[in-house]
Amino acid sequence: MKKLLLACALSACAVPAGAGDRVGTPVSGEIITGWQQADGTRISAVRLTLAPGWKTYWRAPGDAGIPPDFTWNGSRNLAGVAISWPAPEVFEQNGMRSIGYSEQVVIPLSIAPTDKDAPVTLNLRMDIGVCRDICVPETLHLDATLQAGSTRIVPAIAAALAERPLSAQEAGASGVTCTLSPTKDGLRVTAQLGVAHTGGQEYVVIEAGRPDVWVSETTTVRAGNTLSATAEMIPGGAAPLAIDRSKMRFTVLGTSRAVDLKGCTPG
Repeated sequence: MKKLLLACALSACAVPAGAGDRVGTPVSGEIITGWQQADGTRISAVRLTLAPGWKTYWRAPGDAGIPPDFTWNGSRNLAGVAISWPAPEVFEQNGMRSIGYSEQVVIPLSIAPTDKDAPVTLNLRMDIGVCRDICVPETLHLDATLQAGSTRIVPAIAAALAERPLSAQEAGASGVTCTLSPTKDGLRVTAQLGVAHTGGQEYVVIEAGRPDVWVSETTTVRAGNTLSATAEMIPGGAAPLAIDRSKMRFTVLGTSRAVDLKGCTPG
């Protein structure tokens, strides 16, 4: 909720009293049942369809976005869920940058069952932000039963998996070095990313590896196959800010491809 209130303050967010207060709904969702892998893992997905002109947000939404939240209470035979985010778009909103999706997005899920031979019943509450001229929070309640045994690949999910950012190995990246220096309010991170040009104007999104740490937009400079990115990190509380470099994440978003780099070493 603190993240939601911060996002509202930054992006003219209107919080309706209830769904009946608006005419129409700017987003609808469904769970796509997919297939079972050899180890019993079920591959599924959430499909979000947005009304014209509306957008929703990636896991790291930027200053003008509302971070999505997934809650699986009430699900059965569910040991864990891993989310694979397709490469997002970059939007400029109210003079700030936000990161997310327009029109439609399919978000693949890797479902680990407790019993691989039994069905998995998913009960998902998804809290997201959707924006056009203003931002509004939306809560979607989605459910589905994933049967055991089906191995037929679902094209919509396979296509979304193919749209994820490349790993460091897939992109031929040499990794990330970073320097953390104290500021009045937190830390400044300066990172050197060894990655070839990803096309057009490049954006770097830095995630601190802690949900209570806000990270600013980055400033970037490219020199050959090195992309330099600088950002500010500010903690949500009064405790001293300690960052585990191995849990930091750097995503490069270009017009040709996106690259996901995990962790950095001292520079």
